[in-house]
Amino acid sequence: MALTLTGGLEAQTVAAPPSPSKPLVTRNHPVMPVPAWILFCKQRPEECAVNPSEPATITLTPQAWGMLTRINRQVNGTIRPMTDIEHWGVADRWDSAEDGYGDCEDYQLVKRKRLVEAGFPRRVLRMTAVIDENGEPHAVLMVRTDRGDFILDNKHDAILPWRRTGYIYLQREDSTGSIWVSLGEAFTSHVATTIAPVPRIAREASARPGQTPGFR
Repeated sequence: MALTLTGGLEAQTVAAPPSPSKPLVTRNHPVMPVPAWILFCKQRPEECAVNPSEPATITLTPQAWGMLTRINRQVNGTIRPMTDIEHWGVADRWDSAEDGYGDCEDYQLVKRKRLVEAGFPRRVLRMTAVIDENGEPHAVLMVRTDRGDFILDNKHDAILPWRRTGYIYLQREDSTGSIWVSLGEAFTSHVATTIAPVPRIAREASARPGQTPGFR
């Protein structure tokens, strides 16, 4: 895919894309999306609509990699962390951090919006529910490329292949945008040695309506 970037950032020097890695394989069956995602999509359907004619992956050119790294870094440095309980008085709410405050999923939604505005197909930018290194629910943005699946995260500015994040992968948006699919609790060897077993409430956090303890 030829990526057309806007906003003046493409003139800056960019680093070479990373080496290829294996993509994350799904279990190919639908699951209940995160309840707060369902509400977010009802309130902002334009942010959840996916054009099925768009490519499911992009070619990770130096230009595209540079845009990903810059937007990830810029959003991480712009939004101030605040839990949904502190911010909204509820356990879990997905929003676009218009007031400059948010938690993990809000960071990723802002990145997703800016990347779409820069020319990335929304179909390659998948909101993803994981369990982090502390055994807590966490949301990241997965970018599907010809070099593998890479993770944009608010915990650090480095964009990593999914296998190097130390997370357990629960589910993500499907390529159609209308459903989410299981990732089968895929994990790296690092996670297997540091989080065993995964707490049941965390493992089910993104699949059971009304019982989400909140993403961080």
